[in-house]
Order: sequence, then structure tokens, then C-alpha cells
Amino acid sequence: MSGERTYRVVQWTTGNVGQRTARAVLENPRYELVGCYAWSAEKAGRDVGELIGTPPTGVVATDDVDALLALAPDCVLYTPKWFDVDEVVRILEAGVDVAASAAFITGHWLGDDRQRLIDAAERGGSSLFGSGMNPGLANLLGIVSAGLCDRVDSVRVLESVDSTGYDSPDTELKVGYGRLPDDPELPAMVAEGTAVFGDAVHLMGDALGLELGDVRCEAAFAVTTDELVMDSWTIEPGHVAGVEASWQGWVGDRRVISLDVRWRKGRTLEPDWPLEHGYLVEVQGLPCVRTKLEVFPPADFVAHSFKDYMVLGMVMTGLPVVNAIPSVVAARPGIVTYLDMPLAAPAGWLPPAS
Repeated sequence: MSGERTYRVVQWTTGNVGQRTARAVLENPRYELVGCYAWSAEKAGRDVGELIGTPPTGVVATDDVDALLALAPDCVLYTPKWFDVDEVVRILEAGVDVAASAAFITGHWLGDDRQRLIDAAERGGSSLFGSGMNPGLANLLGIVSAGLCDRVDSVRVLESVDSTGYDSPDTELKVGYGRLPDDPELPAMVAEGTAVFGDAVHLMGDALGLELGDVRCEAAFAVTTDELVMDSWTIEPGHVAGVEASWQGWVGDRRVISLDVRWRKGRTLEPDWPLEHGYLVEVQGLPCVRTKLEVFPPADFVAHSFKDYMVLGMVMTGLPVVNAIPSVVAARPGIVTYLDMPLAAPAGWLPPAS
């Protein structure tokens, strides 16, 4: 890696995903961690290593945004739980590029705030990129799979997982978990809570050269027949423990894009939805293509509980944006997607020979 450019990075928050992206920056020789934003006052003033479970780094977390921007980083790794438009506008206006894992692909779901981001990036000469596993890399897999065809009739991407170990009531209650299945608010909750998947429909529509007439969400639900006890919350019998959402792109009366998720908790679901345990792409066209992506731990992975396996999900969410940093820094100002940049190569991860 000698002679290659080193990218100066600020890590923005050290939650579940941020801990893994901060570790990745520290471990990759093409990156230098120069600063870290502390979301809570109790984290400010502490070494990043203490916050992410590594030896001391010499980088101290701070809630002073001006101080972080004064470091003139090449890129902010933006990984909070929620996307804050005001924060990102401030970063972009300062001329700093942003690679985000926090519910951002194209920004369409943000409504009028999308234009605020575009304007801020234009003023700062900066770029904003968003990815993750899904939406994000899973959609790129769909685009690549469709590249085999000389006629594409439709593309479907399905995420199908048991999310019992993903113990995050802050995010999951927002899409209807724990509610009665006849609650009239459920469809709207799912549409709002998964709105970023609509962004990904726009991304795939652009990749296929389509002018989508409608982007819509459909939802379905399953209940647990027994009490479902998790680390921090419980779902009572007869309440929602399975959520399906289908974000669809339509051209006239044809559904050409489907980005579907099937999330279930526990083994007592009714109906008993089957799972693919990963990511499935199905392209109808000439030829038809079926691509399956499975993710599993390496042989040296140590886990003492199902919760420990959540680390894999955090890595999958964060590394697509970490690997994209060089492409984001080189990109034109504005909102950019996978369609605007070279492939984000996973350089820097091969360990040295022993």
C-alpha cells in the first residue's frame, strides 16, 4: 500500500455500526482516523478505543462539531441510528464528503429535505453517498445480476432473515412489532419505517433506465403464538412478530422492481413464513437469473450467544460505506450512488503474510 493516498476520516458516532466502521478505519492502512463525534455527553472526552473496545487510539471523541470540521477530514463516516438532515447539511457545506450507513441511498424519502442536501453539497463542493447491506449492496447485486440479460422484465431482491437476535426495539417497534395484527396503523408504520427502501427502488430504476410511474409499499404481518422473550423486550402471544414489506417500482401496469424484506422472530410464527436466510435476487428476462448471497462467520469467529452474531450484521452494514470512501472523495459534488462511481474495491483487508 506504500505510495497510495491516505484518507483522513472522522467517525460520526460509535453505536453498533459505528464501532465496526471505526475499527475498520483503524485497521486499514489506507485510512487515518483523525476525529470522532460523540453523540452523548458521557462519551465526549473519552478515547475512541475505550468506546469501541480496542486499545487506546490517541483520538478523543468530542461533541464539538466545529472542531471536527476544522480537522479538514476527507470524509465523514456517518453511522448514527437516524439520519439527521441538519447535521449532514452542516458537514457538506464545510466541504467534507459524507459516506452514510444511516438510512440513505438517494434521499427521495426525505421529501423537500433532499434538495437541501443537494444545495449544501453544491455550496461545499462535496458529495454524499449512502449504502449498507440492504438497502445498499443487495441492490448492487441485483443490478449486476441483471447485467447478464439482453431483456429485463423484472428484478426482485429479497432479504429473508430471522431477526430474533437483532434486539433493537427503538427501530423495530416503529415497523409494527408487538402490535395487534388488525391495527389499522400498521401499513403506514411499515411504509414510514422502511421508506429508505423506496430510495433503492429509484436507484434500481435509474440503473435499468426506467421512468417509474409509481413507487409504493405493500405490507403483511405474522403473529407469535407463544410469548417471545428477548433481551430487552417481549412480544405477547397474538401480537406481530413477523413483518414483510415490499417496495415496488411500477411502469404503467407492470411491476418491474420489487425490493422485499421478510423479517421473522422466533419459531412460533403464524403463518409460519419460510426463510431464505440471506439475500435472493430473481431477474425475469432473457435469460432469467437467480442469485443467492449467504453470509456466515469465519472459522475463527467466537460467539457465546445469538446476540454475539449481531456483529456480522454490523460489519455488513458498515463496510460497504468504508470501502466506498476513496470513490466518494473522488466523486462529483452532490448526491451520488453506485451508478456514479467506480466499484468500491475492498482494498487493504488482506492481512500481512505470517
